[in-house]
Amino acid sequence: QVQLVESGGGLVQAGESLRLSCVASGRDFTDWAMGWFRQGPGKEREFVAAINWSGVVTHYADSVNGRFTISRQNGKNTVELWLQMGSLEPADTAVYYCGAADLLGDQAMGVFTEEYEYWGQGTQVTVSS
Repeated sequence: QVQLVESGGGLVQAGESLRLSCVASGRDFTDWAMGWFRQGPGKEREFVAAINWSGVVTHYADSVNGRFTISRQNGKNTVELWLQMGSLEPADTAVYYCGAADLLGDQAMGVFTEEYEYWGQGTQVTVSS
């Protein structure tokens, strides 16, 4: 059974940091690209950060570039994905989702929701001013 399980969300004040985690299991995701997306109240799901299968190549949305860092560790039976978030702002308030994308190319990453085949259930991040 494929599962992507996020954790680490919570309520923080503006300027603080938070680290989100995602564990992917149930199939071999070690050669899959992975990413983080978020969905704020009344908004569509939007791209936050992506990483290629090896973890060498990353890409960020302009709104988080320089504040967030995506990373991953490929294990034997699971893949762990993290999103280190710094200098958080109220605009970062959203439900954060991790996803897995089966893309061709050694440096391939997905920036569109349509590219992702599996999603987690989401974790709420709330940033107060």
